[in-house]
Amino acid sequence: MQTIQDVMSRDVKSLSPEDTVHRAAQVMKEFDIGAVPVRDGDKLVGMITDRDITIRATAANKDPATTRIGDVMSTEVRTCTASQTVDEVLAEMGQTRIRRVPVIDQESHALVGIVSLGDMAVKAASDTDQALGAISQPGQNK
Repeated sequence: MQTIQDVMSRDVKSLSPEDTVHRAAQVMKEFDIGAVPVRDGDKLVGMITDRDITIRATAANKDPATTRIGDVMSTEVRTCTASQTVDEVLAEMGQTRIRRVPVIDQESHALVGIVSLGDMAVKAASDTDQALGAISQPGQNK
């Protein structure tokens, strides 16, 4: 049975809550990603997503050059550990309708990686169709 450590991305770009929304957008563009973990030191404190930028910053008419990530990021972040099974995390992603999950160290809770639905589809022997179907259903996305 495959575990998250078998499929996760280890080289994770992260930002600080003090960085600006503009900086987050630049990082997303540079790395072609839609979400960036936000950490204070080693501790994961949130995620900034392209949706956060659109809804909480742009639609609220906040200046991206001066608005801090900490003011618009998602703070309730689902995480997993490297030792969890792909099937377990995939099921949770489907239930909670999220596409990426930060991977934290079980003991220190430090960010050690990130796993996306795409990682699992490409690298895992697990069937991702059910999770993709659940994530793609209309409704409130996370």
